[in-house]
Amino acid sequence: MKRRRFVLFAVLVAIGPFSGYARDSRAADAAADQPIRALLVIGGGSHDYLHQKDILVQGLTARANIHIKVAFDPANSRLHPNPVYDDPDWAKGFDVVIHDESVGGVTDLKLVDRILKPHREGLPAVVLHSGMHAYRTEGWPKAVTPWFEFTGLQTTGHGPQFPIAVRFIDPDSPITKGLADWTTIKEELYNNAAGKLLDTAHPLARGKQTVKIGPKKANGDDTGSKANGPTKERTDDNIVVWTNLYNGKSRVFATTLGHNNETVGDPRYLDLVVRGLLWSVDRLDESHLKPAAGGTSSR
Repeated sequence: MKRRRFVLFAVLVAIGPFSGYARDSRAADAAADQPIRALLVIGGGSHDYLHQKDILVQGLTARANIHIKVAFDPANSRLHPNPVYDDPDWAKGFDVVIHDESVGGVTDLKLVDRILKPHREGLPAVVLHSGMHAYRTEGWPKAVTPWFEFTGLQTTGHGPQFPIAVRFIDPDSPITKGLADWTTIKEELYNNAAGKLLDTAHPLARGKQTVKIGPKKANGDDTGSKANGPTKERTDDNIVVWTNLYNGKSRVFATTLGHNNETVGDPRYLDLVVRGLLWSVDRLDESHLKPAAGGTSSR
């Protein structure tokens, strides 16, 4: 209990001027020159969130008129919910929430309901990479669980890391307008477990990845040595960027890309994410595609 309180204090210690905003005053109703108020909820296992939070904040604020508050959970565990959610009004004062959480082992349905409540009521969201694998509540992976309904696409896992060829399939979308296809470094390609998006979602980009699997030694290692047999190849092609309209109210931008720091810091990735964020709050315009006056603070 004492440890829990300490972590919560560490994350909330620097709460600043955002606390005075009312959540029902969002970017869609704000003056065009006002910065967008975003909350980045980040943390969990299997990722370098300690550094990725800074990469995201610096990259996004350099591209848009946006202030970002960071709710970082240092527990480094997929079983530990972010302490920011201890507050029933955790989303109060923000125009959009960026969910970048690797917490697949957090299955408390009451907590998930608390997280989704402001989004059900209209709060826009951005969901990045392992955020798609979060909150695997009862019924997962066969049922349309609450988190799956929110993200708009079911994904249950990924293969080994190899480059992903990203190609945009909706050039008319304001999010993808002007963006060019590219190939990532070695990255994780998440599967599309349900085979398609929900009817409320719309695909923007697909990722193609050729996985090379070498023969296995007795110890189970993939070696790729011809002496032990041929190397096999498998090509996967999955949706990697999409949008979702959650509960008929909230715009959600989602991408499964972004495991490694080099990818998160890639200008092409940051350009995509910032355009998705601006679309989610209906502010994808020249007045917001500029650097913000401020930067970040912890929460």
